[in-house]
Amino acid sequence: MHIVKPASMTKNRRIVIGDVHGHYDTLIALLDAVSPTSKDEIYFLGDLIDLGPKSAQVVDLVMRNKFHCLRGNHEEMLLDVVGTGEVSVDLYQSWLYSGGHATVDSYDSKIPQEHIDWIKGLPLYLDLGDYWLVHAGVDPNVPLAQQSAEQFCWIREDFHGNDQAIFKNKLIITGHTITFTLPGVKPGQIAAGKGWLDIETGAYHHNSGWMTAIDLNQHKVYQANSFDGRIRIMPLSKAIAKVESAKIASRRMRKRA
Repeated sequence: MHIVKPASMTKNRRIVIGDVHGHYDTLIALLDAVSPTSKDEIYFLGDLIDLGPKSAQVVDLVMRNKFHCLRGNHEEMLLDVVGTGEVSVDLYQSWLYSGGHATVDSYDSKIPQEHIDWIKGLPLYLDLGDYWLVHAGVDPNVPLAQQSAEQFCWIREDFHGNDQAIFKNKLIITGHTITFTLPGVKPGQIAAGKGWLDIETGAYHHNSGWMTAIDLNQHKVYQANSFDGRIRIMPLSKAIAKVESAKIASRRMRKRA
């Protein structure tokens, strides 16, 4: 199987892929729709693993093809368990509860050290100049240089509810939060907020099943569905639902009250 095809005369693309969560077959279908060439740059936003049945195969594919990949919160949980050589029972149980059992099964209970080392080396964000890729988001209340995996891999409402863009000259692309959990967004839609796009459309979730890739250069969206095998391709403008930050901020305040 050739994931990356020989380069053609067409201009190179930058393709960003949302959370995969072990859904290898869906990823293969999505990549087949995208049909990347050796000139294209492929970026994954993290959460390659957990919940779905083939995390080991997903990691191996991304490693083998030398695709760019960020660290997500599920990679963070895995490293909390196996990254230090000492296993915490509490952290292990928490990871299993969060979908890690599927990853353990896909590796037949033995994760190769090569895979662990590769995951350890994943960056927390990538700056592409006009786009800034990160798994979860950015804390608007903390200087960027002081932020860590706690913010970049885990943040939700403090980021989505911010009423001003983090950057003036670049758009943040995230995964992590399933888009239909945000106000006004339907399953499969990309969420657009103040200076950000969220492309985590819930490949593992039975209310959606969509895995999303976005072509940053041509403003095109590719999606594959984990449950019914559907493929759809559309302009980015047709895939977006705008999110009102005030509604998220209000929901956040109610939770904290």
